Amino acid sequence: MASAIEQRAAIVVVTEGGPHIWAIVNAISDRLGPVSVILETPESKKQLLVKRARRQGWVSMIGQLGTMVLTRLGKRFLAGHAARMIAEQKLRTEPQAGQSIIQIASADSAECLKAIQSIGPGVVLLAGCRLLSRQTLAKMPCPVLNYHAGIAPKYRGMNGGYWALASGDVENFGSTVHLVDAGVDTGGVLRQARGKPQPGDTISSHALRQAAFSRDICIDAVSDALAGRLTTFDPRLPSKQWYHPTIWFYLWTGIKRGIW
Repeated sequence: MASAIEQRAAIVVVTEGGPHIWAIVNAISDRLGPVSVILETPESKKQLLVKRARRQGWVSMIGQLGTMVLTRLGKRFLAGHAARMIAEQKLRTEPQAGQSIIQIASADSAECLKAIQSIGPGVVLLAGCRLLSRQTLAKMPCPVLNYHAGIAPKYRGMNGGYWALASGDVENFGSTVHLVDAGVDTGGVLRQARGKPQPGDTISSHALRQAAFSRDICIDAVSDALAGRLTTFDPRLPSKQWYHPTIWFYLWTGIKRGIW
């Protein structure tokens, strides 16, 4: 049961949304009370791809685009697997009735900051949204945490679960809640959870699987922030940022090693 201080403090989650994020939001709400969700408009795929091309090169970007298209198509064929996982893990992947949702264009904006400041939360949890600049973070009225579907700092960035499996590092298939700084998943680590992929899991369903076994660390980290007892630890792991796999790597790894 939440303490008195936790019941009085507001909780804000900033996100682009998605079934795995709503599973976490609903779990937090069940344990700690109402959550205000600030829902940003996803950045356009064109903008994302142009940024990646400038950073990583056009060949890599085209390869990543191929994987994105393939996995999006694959979701339709794997919908039954996701539905079974949702039922087995008792995930609620839609907003609950009466859920407070504020629509904004971008998490890293004056609009988002104004919404947060008007709520006056005890903690902000980022979960699948744009990076916040140093300027935005400096104006936050409370601790800012991030839920990352990967074991940081070893699997920062995108598809942390997939890259752990593709690297033969199944023991680091997991998730992290960490403090937010201006880097990509580089803030101090607060909590981590590790689990196991199940038969039929793919890059398209890893996020749901990770959310299922990571709900408690999100609840615990948010509870710690509200109670003023946040403590970081050093996972003693190397640090690397990852992106979408290219289509040629994804197919090769899937065919040769069965990691999809």
